[in-house]
Amino acid sequence: MNTEDFLNGQILLIDKPLHWTSFQAVNKMKYALINKMGLPKKFKIGHAGTLDPLASGLLLVCTGKFTKRITELQGQAKEYTGTFYIGATTPSYDLETEIDATFATSHINEAFIHETVKQFLGEIDQKPPIYSAIKKDGVRLYEHARAGESVEIASRKTTIHEFEITRIALPEIDFRIVCSKGTYIRSLAFDFGKAMDSGSYLTALRRTKIGDYDVKNALDLTLFENSIVPDSASNL
Repeated sequence: MNTEDFLNGQILLIDKPLHWTSFQAVNKMKYALINKMGLPKKFKIGHAGTLDPLASGLLLVCTGKFTKRITELQGQAKEYTGTFYIGATTPSYDLETEIDATFATSHINEAFIHETVKQFLGEIDQKPPIYSAIKKDGVRLYEHARAGESVEIASRKTTIHEFEITRIALPEIDFRIVCSKGTYIRSLAFDFGKAMDSGSYLTALRRTKIGDYDVKNALDLTLFENSIVPDSASNL
């Protein structure tokens, strides 16, 4: 691709690495394009759907005129795979914080797990995690949480289109989920444990699809950067 291609607009499929923020991934791409392709510093680039630092997988990055499509892309269904740890909870619902409570698991078996899945199919009410970037009174929820402040969080509607258990090796449960925009898999982990009269938190998460876009077709950041050459005949 040449400079004009990026300015006219591209949708780039990136496999975001673990421990990177989505902003850091996009920023790295932006500077690579500016430094290697000579694109202007005010060159437009953005992502369609944030991934937490503790999640890896598909990040759709729009350039140039295609940044106008970000809202449209964000609205598409998303597929995730990952792992729940059963029998404990954390304040962040994932590995960002330490375990704050433990629960019995002796009553949990495969049949109970598969039966519980049915409760989460279709439209559900879900509360975002307190450790999230949603703003409450102008302040992000995770800032309230880190300050030790208690905040009332309103529930919201979300839709779980598919929920498949792919491995059971208690205390771990692997899953594949297809869901609507705005679904928090961390909250689903917490609610899933509660529905089984126990606890649960998320220990691994990977986004595998957004609409028809698949992480199998995505580039990692290093490969993307190495593929950029200041030549109109270059081909990513």
